[in-house]
Amino acid sequence: MVIQESGEMYLETIYVLSLKSSAVRGVDVGSYMGYSKPSVSRAISLLKNEGLVVTDESGYLKLTEAGRERAQRIYERHTVLTRLFISLGVDEETATEDACRIEHYISDKTFDAVKNCIKQFEEKQGLLS
Repeated sequence: MVIQESGEMYLETIYVLSLKSSAVRGVDVGSYMGYSKPSVSRAISLLKNEGLVVTDESGYLKLTEAGRERAQRIYERHTVLTRLFISLGVDEETATEDACRIEHYISDKTFDAVKNCIKQFEEKQGLLS
């Protein structure tokens, strides 16, 4: 299933918000992302049609197993790439913004290489045990 970058951003946002609270509503997603209610409603509808998100009886958004797996993969890419850029001397804000752009386009093969590289670097720096 192929979803666009914007769909991945919504999945990642729902995932991040769900780490902080089990009660995630569309309005929370819109507020976090800075998007209008109609935009969020449309995106959530598309994600529901793809089987990545469901709404429970209280109206809260929940990631399906497939949605959670996808969101976790996107979030991992975001965090690893951010760490890499910071380790290269990029300021945190720029590193986060650049990671957000790249996370959607980098291949699995390249990402795995980056992940291994940053892990080795952090081990050498004593940042990982």
